[in-house]
Amino acid sequence: MTSAAPSFQLLPGADRSPVILHVPHSAREIPPPVRAGIVLDDRELERELDHITDAHTARIAEGAAGAADVTPWRFVNRLSRLVVDPERFPDEREEMLAVGMGAVYTRTTHGAALRPADFDPEPLLERYFRPYARAMTRAVADRLAATGRAVIIDVHSYPSERLPYELHGDGPRPAVCLGTDAFHTPPELLEAARAAFGETELDSPFSGTYVPLEFYGKEPRVTALMVEIRRDTYMTEPGGTAGPGLTRLVTALASLVDAVSGSDAAGRRG
Repeated sequence: MTSAAPSFQLLPGADRSPVILHVPHSAREIPPPVRAGIVLDDRELERELDHITDAHTARIAEGAAGAADVTPWRFVNRLSRLVVDPERFPDEREEMLAVGMGAVYTRTTHGAALRPADFDPEPLLERYFRPYARAMTRAVADRLAATGRAVIIDVHSYPSERLPYELHGDGPRPAVCLGTDAFHTPPELLEAARAAFGETELDSPFSGTYVPLEFYGKEPRVTALMVEIRRDTYMTEPGGTAGPGLTRLVTALASLVDAVSGSDAAGRRG
């Protein structure tokens, strides 16, 4: 599982684009020193990666960026979320700590031990989590400076059947779940997403959006939406190949990007 790739990449879009497609969970790469701290054997780890990875979401974002009239920026995590999960809070505010899946996971999707009980997460937070957060903060600040607004579209996927780690997985599991935030998700952004994707539900089975803490709850010019795609609509579960549904999702995401890029109303509050 060695990789010479950077732990994350900001892929430039058009100067006038306010949109950042954020892809945090698409990779399977785990650097060898990090792998050494995981207690699963190779077979068990590959199976866990099948369950936890948002497979092909980087490909969906790349296709949408290429198809959009105004090319969005893309911020892509090149390492597995089993290294660190950049979307978690790194402290006690993170409810997923209850199931061992805070900023650094200690349990698997099925509740088994992933790391030793005495594992110290601080080196991983310092090496991977904080640089990622700083870089994403800069990317958002750059869009604000260039366009007067920033629109974060978080690209995820989720399994068709509930996994044991899900805290709120007893509700609907639509083809596309739209995760929202009361402060950062304006109605116009939701309407654009519904028009682009068709069958959607709000905040089920996953809720919320990703906004860097520097802006979270403070900067209304930063808007955000999480797009959670049910995996059986575009791939073989778990962890298998992509199917023809991927093309439809590329088109839908490009349509959302175009709607947001072409309308100040979709990215601003009154």
